[in-house]
Amino acid sequence: MEERDLLPDPLAQFASWYEEAPELRDAMALATATPSGAPSVRMVLLKSFDEGGFTFHTNYASRKGRELEANPRAALLFHWREQGRQARIEGTVERTSREDSEAYYRTRPPGARLSAAASPQSQPVGSRAELESLVEQARAHYGEDPPLPEHWGGFRVVPDAYEFWLHGDDRLHDRFRYERDGDGWRMTRLAP
Repeated sequence: MEERDLLPDPLAQFASWYEEAPELRDAMALATATPSGAPSVRMVLLKSFDEGGFTFHTNYASRKGRELEANPRAALLFHWREQGRQARIEGTVERTSREDSEAYYRTRPPGARLSAAASPQSQPVGSRAELESLVEQARAHYGEDPPLPEHWGGFRVVPDAYEFWLHGDDRLHDRFRYERDGDGWRMTRLAP
């Protein structure tokens, strides 16, 4: 892969690779860190991406939510094994608007909305039965249409860097990094 093979806009380049990878394309690794730098990573679902950033939703009181509030920077990783490709994105993090969170929340199945309302995500629970009881309590209170919980919503990762990686034989991979440069982007080839 040569620089001329890549689009000058990293979002357009990401969209191109994303469209060519239908399997598990919405699964992304999200890396966060505490204010002291202790890292944490987990898989989350990409809900949307555009010029504003890459959006996912979660419980704001979860470990990732707390870490993002305290240290609003994150890294994303998309790995498309069949295509031999990876895309990395690094940037600042902001909450989406309550309206955006509500719009997405309403697309979730009722059971997923009840779980979001009931689950004390990342907190210890005594048993599976206790967790199921919390969901049943939410169902008894709200029926099948719980409102958007105050503790739940979207985060948007606003990129300041992208990296595109293409598998090469003998570990001679191609890597290109885009970094913000004023109103545009500067592209650099990196050694594998």
